[in-house]
Amino acid sequence: MSEDIELRTAPPERRDAKTGDPIIDARNVAVDIAVEDGVVNAVRDVSFQLYRGETIAIVGESGSGKSVTARTVMGLLPKRATVGKDATITYDGEDVLKFSDKRRRMMRGARISMIFQEPMSSLNPVYTIGTQIIEAIQTHRRMSRRQAEKETIELLRQVHIPEPEARLRQYPHQLSGGQRQRVMIAMALANKPDVLIADEPTTALDVTVQAQILSLIRELQTELGMAVILITHDLTVVRHFSDYVYVMSEGVVREHNATEALFENPEHAYTQKLLASEPSGHANPMPEGSAPILEGKDVKVAFTLRSGGFMKATYSELVAVDSLSIRLHKQETLGIVGESGSGKTTFGQALIRLIDADGGAVLFDDRNIEEMSREQLRPLRSRMQVVFQDPFSSLNPRMTVGQIIEEGLIVNGIGKTAKERDERVRDALVSSGLPGSITARFPHEFSGGQRQRIAIARAIALEPEFILLDEPTSALDLSVQAQIIDLLRRLQSERGLSYLFISHDLKVVRALCHRVCVMQRGKIVEQGPVEDVLENPQTEYTQRLVKAAFEVAA
Repeated sequence: MSEDIELRTAPPERRDAKTGDPIIDARNVAVDIAVEDGVVNAVRDVSFQLYRGETIAIVGESGSGKSVTARTVMGLLPKRATVGKDATITYDGEDVLKFSDKRRRMMRGARISMIFQEPMSSLNPVYTIGTQIIEAIQTHRRMSRRQAEKETIELLRQVHIPEPEARLRQYPHQLSGGQRQRVMIAMALANKPDVLIADEPTTALDVTVQAQILSLIRELQTELGMAVILITHDLTVVRHFSDYVYVMSEGVVREHNATEALFENPEHAYTQKLLASEPSGHANPMPEGSAPILEGKDVKVAFTLRSGGFMKATYSELVAVDSLSIRLHKQETLGIVGESGSGKTTFGQALIRLIDADGGAVLFDDRNIEEMSREQLRPLRSRMQVVFQDPFSSLNPRMTVGQIIEEGLIVNGIGKTAKERDERVRDALVSSGLPGSITARFPHEFSGGQRQRIAIARAIALEPEFILLDEPTSALDLSVQAQIIDLLRRLQSERGLSYLFISHDLKVVRALCHRVCVMQRGKIVEQGPVEDVLENPQTEYTQRLVKAAFEVAA
């Protein structure tokens, strides 16, 4: 945090002269969480009011306490967390902090529901979609399974999931990211709650699905008369979808106001900094005559799909990557964009042999890696690294941050001594915007944005020549996005790095990439210099992506 930003605390009363009693009135909320090396003051002094039928937004950087505040309302804090004795959170006039565990459980999902940030982590992978929603209904209402199943189908239809009867028998991994998020919304709305808490509900979704999900929440809010607490780092979303905004930093509310008033006249220096953090600038100029470092020629990836019963199984082929060719030059950043299911991540993984292609050739530094065995490919692994989309899945929960980053150094023989490796680990963390002192902590002790920075630090520590960045900024708030963009630009300039940047965030693509390829259904439908494609898209599909990214539907 910049030292020249004054971090005063905002007064608790709202500034919009709202009449009547709020449905939720939180006062002096403080939460301390015990960690290995002491206590983290996650939330220090937070007050907010939520009225029926309105949407309030809680915004701030990763680690500011937004999600902890929401979890305190729900009673979903970890065992090591302690709520301050002066805190009160009244729901409909009663202090929920004084409820028994049983009463709190009955309130969750019935009167107050929550949509979590990572649906793949929140949905149980071993149960079908139908079973999980039916359980949410029967936990709070006496109803036969047949009645609950009928209501579940109607809920899935309400959140615009196609063929809801068939979806009942599917598992979470069989749905796209957007569909999983819709299932989470259906589950949250199963018992028609008074309050919906949406914790980063569109973080990992592409821009067209984001617009659909937000419009869906607003549509259901109007229909059911719900109040909504929207936790997000996307200020474009806040401006279009909220009535009142609370800005948090370091566990306290720094400023709050009606949405338009706050955006038009931000009074606190921290709020001004956030509003000025939209991704900006352009990619570094490429050196003239830069040689190719990665080249894909007619790359094809297909999956065999099985359907039907055991005795009458039928098989079909799904072509995820349909004979695509690209060329990435040294010190170039090539963006690959497209909706969920377009094949962009599969293509990226095939280019670095994380999955095997079914056709074509991939050249890395003029060497055909498709013809190499795993042993022959191993020496090249330190030269090509990857940052995955979901840091919670890609970071080993049983290892400390220091062990996670050092593991790659040990495997690749980098660093002669433990001390030298430790210095590299700390340097990578600092370069990624994290303190070097966190090496003894575990991934679950960090926010989603902080975990993503740890993943980036792990890749940077090996000093590679090429990095595949698969949605590396999807979990980061705007100010941290700006830091990561600047970091990637600087590392590219200093170390001659090349990036293949897979993203649904076209604002970040515009700020970081030299060229962009637009993918749809396994094919590249448009490509060219990033300014040309984003300012003058030629295909209807690209035009739709650009409109959804820069003009979020209200």
